[in-house]
Amino acid sequence: MLRNTASNRFKVAVLGAAGGIGQPLSLLMKMNPLVHELTLYDLVGTPGVAADLSHICTPAKVKGFLKDDIKAALDGADVVLIPAGVPRKPGMTRDDLFNTNATIVKNLVGACATACPKAKLLIISNPVNSTVPIAAETLKKANVYDPRRLFGVTTLDVVRANTFVAEKLGLNPFDVNVPVIGGHSGPTIVPLLSKVGGRGFSEEELKALTHRVQFGGDEVVKAKDGAGSATLSMAYAGAEFAQFVLRAARGDKGQVACTFVDAQNTGLGKEGIAYFSSKVTLGKDGVDAIEEVSSLGLTPYEQQLLETCKTELKANIAKGIEFGRK
Repeated sequence: MLRNTASNRFKVAVLGAAGGIGQPLSLLMKMNPLVHELTLYDLVGTPGVAADLSHICTPAKVKGFLKDDIKAALDGADVVLIPAGVPRKPGMTRDDLFNTNATIVKNLVGACATACPKAKLLIISNPVNSTVPIAAETLKKANVYDPRRLFGVTTLDVVRANTFVAEKLGLNPFDVNVPVIGGHSGPTIVPLLSKVGGRGFSEEELKALTHRVQFGGDEVVKAKDGAGSATLSMAYAGAEFAQFVLRAARGDKGQVACTFVDAQNTGLGKEGIAYFSSKVTLGKDGVDAIEEVSSLGLTPYEQQLLETCKTELKANIAKGIEFGRK
């Protein structure tokens, strides 16, 4: 493990930092020893959030920025986390969020293209299956697109899978690592439960666990009774993935995580699936390698889930590309 020095600690920006995900995410990033500067941007509230966080006794320096100050927030950023947007409400699908969040992501990524073109962008704003293609098209227009540096954060699906499997098997969640591939909504989420060590699952258990991982967000929306969606667990997942990215940027080897990335140079890309959540090895510049789905040894059940995923995912991606090219 490399030591934390001035040369391997990073500036992180959170866009949408005053929101339900943004605030706890900013707290977690303030606590991260690899962060030396944390900038918070939102339309309202960020000076107060920054002042609050600045009282926490960790080394990261925090500043809050509003409205027209986005360039100052982004200048020199190594990693940008984007949770900005409206939350999902009861009865809403991630696609229902599209019109509002698509515009928000397009504008924010456009600002990143100008202010920090070499930053690694971590897209949390839903629907990720569409917002990542929007981000890519925005970066392409600005001639700064590097597929190694753009990520859709699907870590919450992995976090849920690990949690639900651990509960089912009576294990410590830290000892469980379920790869989750595909996309980040409903049937596009494909948890590879066959990769769990120990005893297998019955067909009934497989179906129940798969459904719970795919639609875990609905549990939270229902439990919050219309008052919000998954914010705390999403903030945790965002911080977890950011940690992988930061460790890799520092030079740590063996940083492997599932994330929604450009898949055009993979076998799935040849099938017309331009983006896909895969097991990715991370390096200093972002994506080092993408593990081919064909090498994962999917069971017949998982292969069936994958085929269902592909149809919906293609449509989600096409919608994002079309919007991004406008």
